Amino acid sequence: MIDIKIPDDALQDWQEALETLALAFDGSLFLLALTATDGLAPMLSLCRDTEAHRQSVHQLCAQGLTLFRDYIEHPHRTREPVRVGGIVLHPLFWPSQALFGALCLVPKEQPHHDKQLDVLVKLTCQSMQYGLANLYQDHRQQLLQIAPSETPNVDLQLFIDSLPEHVWMKDVAGRYVLINHSVEVAWGRSREELLNRTDHEIFSPEVAEEFVQGDYESIVRGVQVTAAECEAKDIDQSNSWLETTKVPVVSSDGILEGVIGISRNITSHKAAQEQLELAANIFENSVEGVVITDANGNIVEVHGAFTEITGYSREEVLGENPRILNSGRHDKAFFERLWQSLLTNGKWHGEIWNRRKSGAIYPEQLTISSMYGDDHQVRYFVAVFADISAQKQSEKEMARLVYHDPLTKLPNRLMLSANLEQELRHAAREETQLALIFIDVDLFKHINDSYGHVTGDAILMVVSRRLEQKLGEEATLARLGSDEFIAVLPHVESDDSVSLMVSRLREAFDAPFLLDDEGSVRLTASMGVAIYPGDGDSGDTLLRNADTAMHRAKANGRNNYAFYTQSLTLASVEHLKLQSALHDAISKDAFYLVYQPKLALGTGQCVGFEALLRWEDPQLGVISPAVFIPVAENIGLINEIGLWVLKQAAAQGASWLAEGKTFGRISVNVAGPQLQQKQFFTQVKQVLDEMGLPPEYLELEVTESCMMSDPLAVIEVLKQLGELGVELSVDDFGTGYSSLNYLKRLPIHKLKIDQSFIRDIPRDSNNTAIAKAVIALGHALNLCIIAEGVETPEQAAFLEAAGCDQAQGYLYSKPRVVDELDEFLG
Repeated sequence: MIDIKIPDDALQDWQEALETLALAFDGSLFLLALTATDGLAPMLSLCRDTEAHRQSVHQLCAQGLTLFRDYIEHPHRTREPVRVGGIVLHPLFWPSQALFGALCLVPKEQPHHDKQLDVLVKLTCQSMQYGLANLYQDHRQQLLQIAPSETPNVDLQLFIDSLPEHVWMKDVAGRYVLINHSVEVAWGRSREELLNRTDHEIFSPEVAEEFVQGDYESIVRGVQVTAAECEAKDIDQSNSWLETTKVPVVSSDGILEGVIGISRNITSHKAAQEQLELAANIFENSVEGVVITDANGNIVEVHGAFTEITGYSREEVLGENPRILNSGRHDKAFFERLWQSLLTNGKWHGEIWNRRKSGAIYPEQLTISSMYGDDHQVRYFVAVFADISAQKQSEKEMARLVYHDPLTKLPNRLMLSANLEQELRHAAREETQLALIFIDVDLFKHINDSYGHVTGDAILMVVSRRLEQKLGEEATLARLGSDEFIAVLPHVESDDSVSLMVSRLREAFDAPFLLDDEGSVRLTASMGVAIYPGDGDSGDTLLRNADTAMHRAKANGRNNYAFYTQSLTLASVEHLKLQSALHDAISKDAFYLVYQPKLALGTGQCVGFEALLRWEDPQLGVISPAVFIPVAENIGLINEIGLWVLKQAAAQGASWLAEGKTFGRISVNVAGPQLQQKQFFTQVKQVLDEMGLPPEYLELEVTESCMMSDPLAVIEVLKQLGELGVELSVDDFGTGYSSLNYLKRLPIHKLKIDQSFIRDIPRDSNNTAIAKAVIALGHALNLCIIAEGVETPEQAAFLEAAGCDQAQGYLYSKPRVVDELDEFLG
């Protein structure tokens, strides 16, 4: 007990605090502060009711505090407010944690829970605790002023009675000569019943013998020994684990005087030890791996399946950082988020990719928890992880079953919807078009009815493979069910490209489908096209509109296709007509050549002609090369057409030579796909031989872009042509890649300045600068420079002054047929 007189001013402060608290709740509570040091009499009270009522409240509080003190002084009890009867008691403690008293709340009626009341009462208690702390410190300072000789003596009995442990001493005969109060309470016997008695006089023979044996061991060994750990009654009469320590008492002259014993309550320690042992067993036998690191992230222990999962032994990782398991699949931002979660929440849970000792990367489910010390600082990090490779594989297989058609293995309707929504988001963000092609196999029901579903399924698998091959890698093919397929085309550049893809998909049905009995059937398909965003901005809308377009195609006779927008359908039909006409243009002599003269700027003398392709179809009329050349490249006809142009130009040159006419060189444009053919050099040489035109009369014009697609292969082909005697020129120079690294290595003789740079000179300063730069560059490489598209004398004058060698354009002559070229032939 601490006997400190409470100053009157402190009592006054507390009284005012109670008044303030009572006023805050309009007298709905009776409040008293009671002391635990003077018989539990009220020290301060506040009760505005009758005297009889006040006495009743005081008595109730005194009884409540008596019960409360017995409760609160138990070493394992919480020190939070408790209810005793109808009273709520808030404990008040000295700084030494000894109980001072309690703030008692006695309601007039059953109060409802009020958070504001909780806050006010807590603040009042904190204020009173603060006052107690000040009183305690003042009292300590007063005691320090007293001389040591004046300090009150504390006898041995008072000292040991203050200890919660069981303390006793036996003489050499084994009689108890000293016990403390805790022994009396725990053993349920008074001091008189224990002193001067032996263990055999107090306990049963078995217990007495055990105690005597412990005494003997301590005496014989002459040191402190832990005699026993056992479950017994503690001072609160609860079953507890007690640890008994014994030590012999020897006088200064070496005579044994007895044995001292101390039993202390180790229940909490025992529980903690059991928990640790349990945790250790769990860790060691866990199917999961466990890693424990210190606060700096260095591994201090591993448990469970760590070695089995990672391949590392315990000895290999102790002291290492867990980054040795890093797979490299996660970026810096991932680990920053992980550490932020650990520091903020004390935990992180998720999936992560790690690397085994063998180098194999695997997925794991990982939970990292922060372990804190008494100072609330991180002491350890505990990571528990499991290899989820099998789970991931199962999920992948499940996803395949859920999202794919079991027959064709194509995405099903569910996966199509998800992918389509994602593609639509990309298209919206990038402001590009997306096309949906609904494909329905015509009259497929007849296949199932005639040959059976097994044959029908086999044919559908062939259909899906053919369609996939025609689509290529960027597009997606899905099966909706039965004989219905959907093709999704992202990044649509034009309506013509969609029409071209429709044509390719229709080619999947050109070849017959073989049956098991070595027979075959031919199938057709009806297709409907919807394009984002014009035909809809959602997946459902596009599917519905593509389906509508497909049914319109069926209504038009099957083996057909239709766009959802009628105008696109008409345009696509025209595109198909163009493709069909191109296939027949050579055989029907619909192509012909015209020639545009090239002149030397200094002399005005004709130095050659450029052969230009023209097409006039009986039904479609005159069609511009800008329209049909890209189509010819897309449908794979450009090589055939290019070879035809080369033959016609070579034949014309041979004819002029036979007539004794001079014309310089005939230049022919070569497309990229032609140059990429391995046999292109052989084709050129064969044409020259067949037509009888010497190589020095032929010039081939190639574009920058076709040269840059495979520079090494192009260089080799052009070298062969140059060695043959064919002159080579780069067409449209400056509009492509303009890689000087490759340009200087190409065996070319001429650079042609594109007409886009000629058009606005000399008015446009940028174009004039570009033209001068090209001329200077070409001359530096010993190349001849020719400008195309020259239409005005001012352009010609500028080019001549800049040093340009040759020119062609409407200023001199438009492209003409052979019969109109006599004035340019020598």
